[in-house]
Amino acid sequence: MGGGEKKTNSGSSGGGKKKEVKKETGLGLSFKKDENFGEWYSEVVVNSEMIEYYDISGCYILRPWAISIWEIIQTFFDAEIKKMEIKNCYFPLFVSPGVLQKEKDHIEGFAPEVAWVTKSGKSDLEVPIAIRPTSETVMYPYYSKWIRGHRDLPLKLNQWCNVVRWEFSNPTPFIRSREFLWQEGHTAFATKEEADTEVLQILELYRQIYEEFLAIPVIKGKKTEMEKFAGGLYTTSVEAFIPNSGRGIQGATSHCLGQNFAKMFEINFENEKGEKSMVWQNSWAYSTRTIGVMVMVHGDDKGLVLPPKVAALQVVVVPVPYKDADTKGIFDACVETVTALSEAGIRAKADLRDNYSPGWKYSDWEMKGVPIRIEIGPRDLANNQVRVVRRDNGAKSDISRVFLVEQVKGILDKIHENLFEIAKQKRDACIQVARTWDEFVKAIGEKKMILAPWCDEEDIEKEVKERTKGELGAAKSLCTPFDQPELPEGTKCFVSGKPAKKWTYWGRSY
Repeated sequence: MGGGEKKTNSGSSGGGKKKEVKKETGLGLSFKKDENFGEWYSEVVVNSEMIEYYDISGCYILRPWAISIWEIIQTFFDAEIKKMEIKNCYFPLFVSPGVLQKEKDHIEGFAPEVAWVTKSGKSDLEVPIAIRPTSETVMYPYYSKWIRGHRDLPLKLNQWCNVVRWEFSNPTPFIRSREFLWQEGHTAFATKEEADTEVLQILELYRQIYEEFLAIPVIKGKKTEMEKFAGGLYTTSVEAFIPNSGRGIQGATSHCLGQNFAKMFEINFENEKGEKSMVWQNSWAYSTRTIGVMVMVHGDDKGLVLPPKVAALQVVVVPVPYKDADTKGIFDACVETVTALSEAGIRAKADLRDNYSPGWKYSDWEMKGVPIRIEIGPRDLANNQVRVVRRDNGAKSDISRVFLVEQVKGILDKIHENLFEIAKQKRDACIQVARTWDEFVKAIGEKKMILAPWCDEEDIEKEVKERTKGELGAAKSLCTPFDQPELPEGTKCFVSGKPAKKWTYWGRSY
């Protein structure tokens, strides 16, 4: 996938020759978001310097512009789980086959995706070693060793790591990759009540990541028995929706594993009465997929649009010197502006590269999605003001340098609010209630996220998948929202016609 033109370093003027100022951007996108969403997405993530394609299919280089977003979210989440007395650790990447296959339902769910190490140099390994697709089976033999009595509980660990899931079709940067970064929390409790409470606490943190950092509306809910985590008791999730592709996307999951893994791995403890009991366990994770969802929801035909809280750079200051202008005065004003903003905790930078025109710089930073651009030209210098341009809607305003910091802080807040509101409006416009199969089929054809009354029977769920198979993939249940609309008595399931028990979201998904 081709990226934008390579840029030369600003200090590369050769041998005293007159420096050529680059005016043509070469940064424009070849594809429009509404016309060819898949190609648009691939182009945006490369041209904005988020990723680079790698020579192994499904693997990507995450460049600093992407990793900085991951670090900001990580900093927030890590601090929050530490308040919950969850401690970080690190377990090995490799899993022995015997341990991996101990929990039958679990490994069946992951078997097609497990990558195996079979050689060392030219020699075949006597026993192949798996690379972790997730770490339940890696960690729980040691939970069994460490937990003996009720005083050893709760045991609450998290690790920031990579996982490998090999077999799939249609790799997509951030969304579906063979290796990805994530956090995975694994906790053990004496009671189910404690485990249930934590599941929802963690799910709320995931909601905050999406809504309060990434400005993406999500729906909190519970997965069906068919869609829950393999080997778990129940799965909760935050679900987002991508209007351009008409697909739901699982944003993050928080699972109650019940006592199934405790039984398999003999994670027992002696309770306060001296009786032997099994622990109750949870696992929960979010990954770099979050970044891909952000690009898909907010990006436009100029490139990335970054929500201010996760932008590595919140404000870029560009000097606009015309002929005969006081260039030094303008450059000094740019530096002073950056200093004032930085001292107030705003991530700001001046683009003083002198081998690019202001117009080229505008396009460059628009492609990278920087929330605010500040321009300073001769008139601004004379009036002790700056021109502020918003990335989300292109709105321009002139602001006195005296009130700059407060005004910029206010604008950053408004950008977040606007991005969230627009994303919510677009998402809500795609939600359709379907009470019959015909309404459901019509809505699926129109790329909708469907809220339908359902009888909560697995056979009916399988029937939905079977009857909607096609080029675009089958529709499936996304989640049963915690916030349930009223279900009047006599409401029938949209497929079976049996009495409906709940409202559930359905759609195609990533």
